[in-house]
Amino acid sequence: MIMKNLIDKLFRGDTLSRDELSLLIENHQNKEISAYLFEKARQVSLRYFDHNIYMRGLIEFTNYCKNDCYYCGLRKSNKLADRYRLSKKEILDCCALGYDLGFRTFVLQGGEDGYYKDRMIADIVSTIRTNYPDCAITLSVGERSFDSYKMFFEAGADRYLLRHETANADHYARLHPPGLSLRNRKECLYYLKEIGYQVGCGFMVGAPFQTKDYLIDDLLFIKEFQPHMVGIGPFIPHHDTPFAHKPAGTLELTLFLLAIIRLMLPGVLLPATTALGTIHPQGRELGILAGANVVMPNISPVGVRKKYLLYDHKICTEEEADACKNSLQHRLESIGYKLVVSRGDYKFI
Repeated sequence: MIMKNLIDKLFRGDTLSRDELSLLIENHQNKEISAYLFEKARQVSLRYFDHNIYMRGLIEFTNYCKNDCYYCGLRKSNKLADRYRLSKKEILDCCALGYDLGFRTFVLQGGEDGYYKDRMIADIVSTIRTNYPDCAITLSVGERSFDSYKMFFEAGADRYLLRHETANADHYARLHPPGLSLRNRKECLYYLKEIGYQVGCGFMVGAPFQTKDYLIDDLLFIKEFQPHMVGIGPFIPHHDTPFAHKPAGTLELTLFLLAIIRLMLPGVLLPATTALGTIHPQGRELGILAGANVVMPNISPVGVRKKYLLYDHKICTEEEADACKNSLQHRLESIGYKLVVSRGDYKFI
């Protein structure tokens, strides 16, 4: 009864204390409590978004990265990574294909690759904006300066994804090499919000050294920051990183946290991630049933998809974009939801 009261409190829009969040997370393996939480999260998601699931066309345009994050297969020290970069034409070809398939949001994601100077990215964004004025353009290219972010925004970018990874500075330092800091990461997030982007943050579930207290730090930071999007997914190790032998995050805890975030931020855009689909055959469907409302099919050229390997066993690396979209559509219809042709904007409350 205590757990259900805490879930009801979230459902009403109230805030939980650290102790209350701690108690709730401790019960994430209780099937009765989880089922009740997922039901409430679904109710909120349906209230704001009906049975509509928004699709984002993911374009992974470079797997070069100057950083050496210990968990990432794209880290610069991974000499076995098969590197690639897409040209402006190749990126625009992806957009043309995606638009024909009904995508109205394009997500340009890449490592922090110095080859793509600010003006180069701004030019690509500006051309996409001109060609597809009814579409949203999302960037996910890491930590940049205020002026860089402003240039991209003025070129036509609407949204920016920058996972904070963990809201605890000590934990952040154990996941990243010296030179990268949580302070700078958060500063970038606040820059983006100040400029006017719809901003997405997020974290890994089950990351090495993660504790329950660290997860509570994440939830409280998200509540304070009030992002428009939150991307969370299970940590999955990559064989060519220092964390190769660390255990992966669990489906149960990831779904539980998805549902909590939906109740905390009712109008947020909340993806059922590829990583969730990687650790369980029905992971993305279960994510939707726990309150998620976004999926991100890959519309990158099939020839490069296996090269953008953040973690091992990543799904959807061989399917053509139309087959991937159709497969997702059938999967969602089987649980009573539908993919929609829409920008899928954040719901202001």
